[in-house]
Amino acid sequence: MMTVAIQPVTEPPVIELRGISKHYEMAGETFTALADIQLKVERNDYVALIGPSGSGKSTLLNMLGCLDTPDSGEYLLCGQPVASLDETTLAQVRNQQIGFIFQSFNLLPRLTALQNVMQPLLYRVMSKTERLARAMAVLERVGLADKAQHLPSQLSGGQRQRVAIARALVTEPAVLLGDEPTGNLDSKTTASIMALFDELHAQGQTIILVTHEQEIADHCRRVVRLVDGRIVADRQQQQGHSALAV
Repeated sequence: MMTVAIQPVTEPPVIELRGISKHYEMAGETFTALADIQLKVERNDYVALIGPSGSGKSTLLNMLGCLDTPDSGEYLLCGQPVASLDETTLAQVRNQQIGFIFQSFNLLPRLTALQNVMQPLLYRVMSKTERLARAMAVLERVGLADKAQHLPSQLSGGQRQRVAIARALVTEPAVLLGDEPTGNLDSKTTASIMALFDELHAQGQTIILVTHEQEIADHCRRVVRLVDGRIVADRQQQQGHSALAV
């Protein structure tokens, strides 16, 4: 009797970009922001996107976060072509699959830390009790359970960024995207926030950070360098030891 080997089921990459290009018209001239970007990000990857100003880092991050669309090429998020999604579904994907962390925190000033973290869950079919429980659990995870009832103005910069990270984590996203997440923080607070990112990565979270700071790139396991809208280097590195200079 013939036996048939069962092939293991492999997960698709969290992110796969196939020939992504983006152009803008500026003062009558065409500016190439991204050119033929080929990129795969696997589950539990920890990636730094680096490069000089104008290299395309932020455009690429916006593309990954489904905030912008390419002129050509294909973007697959968890194996699903993003271009095939209607606006309603795309909004759900941004809410459920992608966690955004910004340099300026983007917290709502009149809401408490707990209420800020709960915000992304308002679009879920969940009871208020469930939303509260999940938000509190994530605040505890980032070490701020005791600050749940504080307003952003009552928190330090590092604490506000931890709230922002908790808000990004509360939906259990496939990937965390950080746009210069330590850009407004002093060196001591930056070290604390990066230690949190390292811990999240160790727990299995996929993380992509845009940065121009070598110390931030040093934390990541992989460094992707862009110049003039193109990927010019993509290297693995041991955490804590940089393979590339920013």
